[in-house]
Amino acid sequence: QVQLVESGGGLVQAGGSLRLSCAASGRTFSRNAMGWFRQAPGKEREFVGRIIWSGDSTYYADSVQGRFTLSRDNAKNTVNLQMNSLKPEDTAVYYCAAARGLRGSAYPTDYEYWGQGTQVTVSS
Repeated sequence: QVQLVESGGGLVQAGGSLRLSCAASGRTFSRNAMGWFRQAPGKEREFVGRIIWSGDSTYYADSVQGRFTLSRDNAKNTVNLQMNSLKPEDTAVYYCAAARGLRGSAYPTDYEYWGQGTQVTVSS
């Protein structure tokens, strides 16, 4: 059974940092891009960033560019999202997802497996 499990969410003040982790089990994702998405109350799920299979390339939404950093450890089957300079508008449930291909994209339909999400709340 394939599972993606996010951790590291919580409550933080504006300007603070959090590090989200996504642990995969049931199969290896070393040949798949991994992505993070988020969904705030009353809003659609939106793309945050993705990292290609090798970890050599990342791509971020404009709203988080320069503040968030993706990394992955294929040996451990994990992906991390370092979030710095957090803003209240970053408050959302954050989801880890495994893409069908090597490079992934910003589109949720390109992702095959999803975690259950972890709540991030940024207070002002």
